[in-house]
Amino acid sequence: MKVHELSWSIKGTVIIDGIVLHAPHGKITGLLGPNGSGKTTLLRAVARLARADRGAVHLDGSDLARLRRRDLARRLAVVEQHAGTDLDVSVLDVVLLGRTPYRSALQSDSEQDRRLAFEALAQVNMAEFASRRWNTLSGGEKQRVHLARALTQRPALLVLDEPTNHLDIAHALSLLALVQRAGLTTFAALHDLNLAAMYCDHLVVLREGRVVAGGAPHDVLTPELLMDVFDVRADVGRHPETGRPLLTFHPPGVVVPS
Repeated sequence: MKVHELSWSIKGTVIIDGIVLHAPHGKITGLLGPNGSGKTTLLRAVARLARADRGAVHLDGSDLARLRRRDLARRLAVVEQHAGTDLDVSVLDVVLLGRTPYRSALQSDSEQDRRLAFEALAQVNMAEFASRRWNTLSGGEKQRVHLARALTQRPALLVLDEPTNHLDIAHALSLLALVQRAGLTTFAALHDLNLAAMYCDHLVVLREGRVVAGGAPHDVLTPELLMDVFDVRADVGRHPETGRPLLTFHPPGVVVPS
């Protein structure tokens, strides 16, 4: 995916300004930035949930703005922060929503639809929950089901908006590991910098609606950038098992011996 000069404003206030970036094919690109930096707005503009003032988003050579909604839904799937869907339906019914772009309004679920739904549930370790009622699930279970729904769409691009925001650490690690194993081109806004370092192949950092850094985690997550963008002092080491960056933050006001 490539984003070219994407800008969006509301009532004269610029939220994202001239965004240029790329998300490598088949890799996880993490979108980082402090609160109010424009991460969610950028994701919504990429997914055409908000109309950009100017710029374009290309996926496999196609301008997403020129695609019909049905065609867009076959190419792109979104998992938002909050797992909605409050209706009294089964888990399988929720996952089958991912097949909506592939059938007409009056067409019922096909055998292929159900097979793909069960395959996606198995991918997220929720196959045994297929007949459970949606409203009996925990927050972490709902996020996994929404990921299964997105996978059932068979998208070329997976867009995730803070998917671990309300999850405990075990569920957060599990969810991102599932995304990693899926092998899709993924564009994900993340709040936890260490999770981003652990699971993302490429990082993009926003500040005040503009891209200020991009590249591999070990190139982007430097003490200088963390101070400049996030206003935190941190040491950046290497994870003993993965070799990826491992961030240790200094509490505010604590003097670190030289």
